[in-house]
Amino acid sequence: MDHSRIIENLETNQIVFSRFILNKNREEYLWKPNEKSWCMLEVVCHLYDEEREDFKARIKHVLSTPDKPLPMFDQIAWVKDRSYIEQDYNNMAEKLLAERINSITWLKSLKKPSWKNANNHPKLGPLSAEHFLANWLAHNFLHIRQLTRLQFQYLQQATNNELSYAGTW
Repeated sequence: MDHSRIIENLETNQIVFSRFILNKNREEYLWKPNEKSWCMLEVVCHLYDEEREDFKARIKHVLSTPDKPLPMFDQIAWVKDRSYIEQDYNNMAEKLLAERINSITWLKSLKKPSWKNANNHPKLGPLSAEHFLANWLAHNFLHIRQLTRLQFQYLQQATNNELSYAGTW
């Protein structure tokens, strides 16, 4: 696994996220295609919390204390518990982008990390630092896809146009 390439992709995704999330109006960032879906505000809050409390924190944990249990959390519950829908969108977007810069700086500062260090997850078994690194990038791609779809659907309803001429999903 090319760890430096994954880190480069995480850094590139900071730029991608900034293009996707900055300069949105209230209607755009609160719009949902249905009640079960997340709006952009909720996605941004989720990404911010994941950046701080999941991937980076778990990599740090596995690199420094692989024998100690991983802290458990419920990221789905965070949506309601942390009142994502009530957060200030622009503030959360800026916090997410700043936190990504901090993450990249930290990842690049690591000197010969033991990427094979693993922690025994109670449900998933051994999970290595490189496993969390790869999943961090995969998580980014999933939410880039989600943000793209939200913006496509918003455009469709906002312009009241059928957009199949552009192509299909």
